[in-house]
This record gives sequence, structure tokens and C-alpha cells, in this order.
Amino acid sequence: MTSSPLAPGEPGKPLRLEQLLPALIADGLVDAGQRAGLEESIAMTSNPGHPVVWLDSRRLTAADDGKPLDKARLLEWLGRRCGLRVMRIDPLRVDLSRVAEVVPSQYASRHRILPLALDAHQVTIATSEPFLTGWVDEIERSIGKRVERVLADPVDIARYAVEFYSLARSVRTAGGESGQRPVHSNFEQLVELGRSGRNLDANDAHVVTIVDWLWEYAFEQRASDIHLEPRRDMGTIRFRIDGVLHHVYQVPPTVMLAMTSRIKLLGRMDVVEKRRPQDGRIKTRMGDGREIELRLATLPTAFGEKLVMRIFDPDVLVRDFDSLGFSRQELLVWEGMI
Repeated sequence: MTSSPLAPGEPGKPLRLEQLLPALIADGLVDAGQRAGLEESIAMTSNPGHPVVWLDSRRLTAADDGKPLDKARLLEWLGRRCGLRVMRIDPLRVDLSRVAEVVPSQYASRHRILPLALDAHQVTIATSEPFLTGWVDEIERSIGKRVERVLADPVDIARYAVEFYSLARSVRTAGGESGQRPVHSNFEQLVELGRSGRNLDANDAHVVTIVDWLWEYAFEQRASDIHLEPRRDMGTIRFRIDGVLHHVYQVPPTVMLAMTSRIKLLGRMDVVEKRRPQDGRIKTRMGDGREIELRLATLPTAFGEKLVMRIFDPDVLVRDFDSLGFSRQELLVWEGMI
């Protein structure tokens, strides 16, 4: 189905539900009966928030094919209408050390945007407001690169903006001089600070923040292993997800050393001993209160200790077919086969 461009709303104003409904009806996704019910609900809602999120909460079915009119489908439709590519934010593919330097966190929050990728010629920035474009010229003038806008889930933008900037700030502060505001714009300069010989304590507040975020992030991504791998210039953090190792982040060597010491301390391992392999374990809890066990193993390398954490989630050991992703038809086929 080919959609005509969505009529822009009032300049400088965010998307409105009243603006989307006629277009949804014109494209056959909403019928007259649904429209009446939605307009009544809109009239009773003082602050519905982003239209896509609000419509997703209604649990509608598309009038044309009866399939769920969920957030993913609404975003794809909105992207076609507005001529924007839709992108799902994958934190594993975002180089936080670079994108966090494109615009300050306050600016990104005010304009509801999130930088996702940066190369020599352009920066890719996610937005959920296709008609709010005043920030584009400002950023292009500021960084001297072309801006490519992509459409993304507004909930993901708000969530990851907090996580990305918080982690980048903690790493910069941990790698910078204590008590001073970091003025270094990239990680190459942070490496130079690390080489200056500054020692970081395992209980440094910023190191604690990084380790806590690392575990929470790994649990959310359903990683089975976390690898902390020291290198000559920068330490590498990788997650194993579905058997494949994914690059997650890079940190200065001093920060990597402090993170390893922090985790060894929690695992009741010998923090001073760095020349022989060690094993340990940690029990911690996820955000929802579930208990998770981490099995730790260290191995000496030429650039420091490599640390691997194996994640044991009791709920993953026993799963029903629904949790494994079987549809009703697939389950019938499977039961027939066995």
C-alpha cells in the first residue's frame, strides 16, 4: 500500500492524535467505528502523550487485515507517510563514546532526539517527532556534518537517552581528574589520562555506577556471558548473546582495571593476585527482584586480567513453548511430530 505524505501539523508543534486519525482512516487502518471510540477517548484524556504510544495502548486491530495495530506497525506507517526511515534502537550497535559527544544530554532531551551513529560525513539522529526540525540546522552548523533523521520508538528514545548519557558521563568522569569537570571530547584523550598513572579505586562512585549498569544492561539483553578484555590502548566489553559475541563498549585501561577489581572484590576473589587464574561467584538481583548468579573467571594476559562472567538465570533453565516463541500453529505441528 502506498501512502501519501502526512499533512504537517502546526509548525514547531509535536504530532497530535487529531492529525493522525484522518490519515489512518484514509489508509484503511482505522474504520469509522473505531474513529468514534478513539475521538471519545481522546476527549476524555488530558495528556495522551505521544500519539503512537497512546494508540498502541488502545490494543487496536487494523481495519484492513485484522492484524494488531501495534507500535511497530504504527511507526512503519508513520515513516512511510513522513518519508523517514524507521530504525529500531539497538544499544549493541551504538558507539556511546562518540554519539554522546554530538549534543549535550539536556539538548537531546529538550528536542526528544538521540544520536545513534556518526561518520566522517553525517550523523544519524533518531526522533519521534517528524515535523519538529528546528534542531537540524543547529546541529549541522555546530558539528559541520549532515544530519540524517530516522524515526524511532519514542519510549526507546527517552529510555536510552538517559542510559547512554549517564554511562558516558560516568566513564568520562572515572577516566578524568578527580574533582574536575571532564573537558576531554573523545576517548583518545582519556587514554592519555590513563597513561598518566592515575589510580582509580574499586569503590569509586563512578566505577560502581558502570559495573551496576553493565550487569543491568546484560540482563536486559539476555546475555549469557560478559567479557572484560584488556587491550594495549582501550579495554573492550563484549556480551555473548545467542552464542555470538557483540562489542558493547570501550573504556580506558584504568577504568577497565578498576571495574575488574570491583567485580573481583564482590566475588570474594584475591584482588591483589593478578598473575594466576581465579574463580568466584556473585549473587545479585535484577530490577524486577529476580535473583541472578554470576560465575566469575579471570585469566592473566599481556595487558592485564581478562574477566569473564557467566550469567545463570534460573528462569531461563525451564521455559514453556510460548516463551520459546512457538505460535499456536507451530506448536500443533511440533506436538504432532513428537
